[in-house]
Amino acid sequence: MQFTVTDAPERERFEARDEAGAVAGFVTYQLTGSIIAYTHTEVGPAYEGRGVGSTLARAVMDDARAKKRTVVPICPFLADWLVKHPEYESIVVRSTRKIK
Repeated sequence: MQFTVTDAPERERFEARDEAGAVAGFVTYQLTGSIIAYTHTEVGPAYEGRGVGSTLARAVMDDARAKKRTVVPICPFLADWLVKHPEYESIVVRSTRKIK
């Protein structure tokens, strides 16, 4: 199954839709200047295990790169996905907090 990902700025989210146009999942974000924080990823129960989350993750990261944005991955799913995709490391902000 193919999914199309589009930005829905009025809802501050990217949406993945199936061939019939139904929303399969989404990634919410907060945009401030050139910094985009991805806050939450959600996939509909009927679409779990079909690659919707990964499709969304790649699409939002490619969009950020194309628009020269810096990414703050607040969403745990996206943060975990990024560990497996170091090709995006140059645009991701990582915490530098140190524990004494």
